[in-house]
Amino acid sequence: MKLALIQFNAGQNKQQNIQKACALVESAAGEGVQFILLPEIFNYRGPLSGSDLYDKIAEDIPGESLTPLMEIAKKRGVNILAGSVYERAEEKNKVYNTSVVIDYSGSLICMYRKINLFRAIIDGQEIDETSTYIAGNKSVVCKINDRKIGLSICFDLRFPELYREYFNEGVDIIAVPSSFTTRTGQLHWEPLLRARAIENYCYVLAPNQFGIDGNDVETYGHSMIINPQGQVVGVLEKQEEGILMAELFFKDRIHYPSLN
Repeated sequence: MKLALIQFNAGQNKQQNIQKACALVESAAGEGVQFILLPEIFNYRGPLSGSDLYDKIAEDIPGESLTPLMEIAKKRGVNILAGSVYERAEEKNKVYNTSVVIDYSGSLICMYRKINLFRAIIDGQEIDETSTYIAGNKSVVCKINDRKIGLSICFDLRFPELYREYFNEGVDIIAVPSSFTTRTGQLHWEPLLRARAIENYCYVLAPNQFGIDGNDVETYGHSMIINPQGQVVGVLEKQEEGILMAELFFKDRIHYPSLN
């Protein structure tokens, strides 16, 4: 499977972010890839509270962020992981952080709501996703080109029990679209990605945001592809917009019996 991970710096202008994401997806599709992955909250990174987030940024699925990607998927015949978007919840002013997979026909084939919500104090600034998001409550596996993919988002990476569920379902790939901070990323990004690959004997695909977001939080970039042996297949080391491409060879995967 030939695929592409997209790294960019989404800001507070939602329409500009969507246009940028679509342009990068189109560029990757032109390289003959079959699967394109965007980072977490690719459509907006800014203030995360109040009715504006719910009314103007969050959306029903599919909404204005996903519809153009669905059109590209159908036109280009590619599968797309729309890293994540803010999905309106029934509870007013609360949202889900939701990852969506679009297949080559332009259809939404699965959705995953982030289960583990980030809370930390970084350089004196508190980041608490529980004030904005409602946590999801189930793991999600979908199929792309007959390969099973386990879905997760960013902070989920620190919770190996989620990925053990995916191991027991025999996934070939784990996807971790992220907006991982630089402070924690320098310490833990690569070690955790490699650990999840080694523990679960599958590829790990992690497109990440880079640069300072609309909340003045710096994110790490270093979008990365890890193989089932825990080796780094590719990485975007520079803090800049980019597309990381690779071809996955599933015959290299080591198969172990399930723990069920």
